[in-house]
Amino acid sequence: MARIRFDFGALKLDAELLDTPTAKAIAAALPICSSVLTWGEEVYFDVPIDVAREPDARAVITPGEIAYWPQGPAIAIGFGRTPISKGDETRLASPCNVFAKALSSVKVLAKIKTGEKVEVKALD
Repeated sequence: MARIRFDFGALKLDAELLDTPTAKAIAAALPICSSVLTWGEEVYFDVPIDVAREPDARAVITPGEIAYWPQGPAIAIGFGRTPISKGDETRLASPCNVFAKALSSVKVLAKIKTGEKVEVKALD
């Protein structure tokens, strides 16, 4: 499966795309440049993609799963608790399409601050 890189400047996160309509739409739109926003232990950023919510979309994800938020539209990467989490779960604002899996720990994203730039690009 294809791989992508989230380049936050000093920090990079690689991920493997899943076989989903959302993953295909994101791959077709690369490269994407945006500015990061944070919400609890989640980074997210606007993307120029319009994909409907998939039937298996969900709000609670496992850290390492990378999601597309149709209401944004945005890419959301949760790495811990958000303001609406119950217990230790990673709960996004509303159901999202999981389209990729990080190849390393997403906990490093705790260093990313609102306003930082991110570029998402395809890996060869």
